[in-house]
Amino acid sequence: MNTAGRLATYGAGLAVAFVAAFATASAVVPESVVASWKQQSSPDDHGEMDGMDMAHDEAPVPGLAMAQDGYLISPVTAPAAAGRDGNLSFRILTTDGHPVTHFETTHDKDLHLIVVRTDGSRFRHVHPTLDTTTGVWSIPWRWDEAGTYRVFADFQATSDPSSAVTLTRSIDVAGPVAPSPATGPRTVDTVDGVTVTATGDLAAGRPSELRFTVTRSGTPVTTLQPYLGAFGHLIALRDGDLAYLHVHAAGVDPTPGQTSGPTIRFVAHVPTPGRYLLYLDFQVDGDVHTATFVLDAPATSDGEHT
Repeated sequence: MNTAGRLATYGAGLAVAFVAAFATASAVVPESVVASWKQQSSPDDHGEMDGMDMAHDEAPVPGLAMAQDGYLISPVTAPAAAGRDGNLSFRILTTDGHPVTHFETTHDKDLHLIVVRTDGSRFRHVHPTLDTTTGVWSIPWRWDEAGTYRVFADFQATSDPSSAVTLTRSIDVAGPVAPSPATGPRTVDTVDGVTVTATGDLAAGRPSELRFTVTRSGTPVTTLQPYLGAFGHLIALRDGDLAYLHVHAAGVDPTPGQTSGPTIRFVAHVPTPGRYLLYLDFQVDGDVHTATFVLDAPATSDGEHT
């Protein structure tokens, strides 16, 4: 997929806001329950919305709810407390309650699952397995820390790239909670001995170019390897409501065996002024790393978007 296709597929995906469990992983959700999900139009106790009760000055965009464009994300099962082993599982349903069992492959996977604590910590980007007989997606799971987490399911169920959807729920994990301290803007992160520096400015309401330069012990890393069909994957969450933006590296798709570096370039489009939490996945020497950043998208002096 070329850059324009990637941006059309992912560049506008923003989300807000899941607590409850399946009776069984393969149980059929009653139509009355599905109908009640569809009728929800105000935030629940965790701030979830159905995507219709948005601020009047924001256009509806994909990924703002647990229900959108004819799809629902079911309640999610997961270990109830930190430190317990189990599975995380859920289903994608149609609005009439039938499980979806066919998904298009995008960036080498049929579904991308993003999980992050509501303070922005404990980020994970993983890929569960689909049971096509039940429509249940599942993955072995263990919570390292307690707290409230947001789960984003990013997928495309038809061959039309514009049909890409991001659905979201929240889940509480029992145990003592030690929130991560609030931080200001952060443009440098070191993970597993690799340092990544972010340059560029976010501008609300229009495309912004961001560059991430990878070094090790001060030496540029020029052996970045393709991961999920690109040299890097960038996810941004708006601080405060965790609205969701998924973009991919600009440029042509890498070929098998190709390497790159030290810089990965992205074009991001954030909808509003505010602070954004950025998570960059990249691969070096067969290992996938995630670097985290905090960038601000300022407003102009008259309060309008830049």
